[in-house]
Amino acid sequence: MDVDRTVSIRVLLADDHPIVMAGFASALSSFGISVVGEARTPADAIRMYNELLPDVLMLDIRFGEKLSGIDVAKRVLEVSPDARIVFLSQFDQESLIKETYKIGARAFLTKDCDPADLAQAVYRATKGEVYFLPTIAERLASLAVRGDHSPQSLLDARELEIFILMAKGSTNVEIAEMLKLSSKTISNTSQAIKEKLGINRAVELARLAIRSELIEP
Repeated sequence: MDVDRTVSIRVLLADDHPIVMAGFASALSSFGISVVGEARTPADAIRMYNELLPDVLMLDIRFGEKLSGIDVAKRVLEVSPDARIVFLSQFDQESLIKETYKIGARAFLTKDCDPADLAQAVYRATKGEVYFLPTIAERLASLAVRGDHSPQSLLDARELEIFILMAKGSTNVEIAEMLKLSSKTISNTSQAIKEKLGINRAVELARLAIRSELIEP
């Protein structure tokens, strides 16, 4: 890949695996891209972004904590709408890929991608462009044709929040207490969720949430 090495590009990496971050930092460095910080938690990623104001924030999807990379991106973009965000993940579910682009990501890459693709995504992001790996573009095109039936697509924000709690095993009463809503409201919403998803059993809700990268297995 031909790159302009006279252009200084600063990247903040956010991943909870130090060895993985070291590999990405080395790969980016070989293309003349500087890694100015390495965050290991969602909170660190948000704080370090605001402190360092990098050209690109490269985020893992999963952190093994309450907040995910997508949560981090949403919070960063609320304060900095022009933030350039590139997502990395070992998972490549179509609904997950679609969600990252929907919230404003510039690229979605799997962690086994070629280093040249990694650098290309960063360079394109700094220009405000969106970068698609050919395989990702094909899958998104296919998804558009046959329709998206993921929870993220079928449910509104409140329903998705309740769906996740249901998938984690919380009862309607517990969800009502957590969200400060009436038990009747939660009962009605949970039934609507099941109807929209075509699922009735708790175990099926959990499996769907895991497949959709909304909860940990």
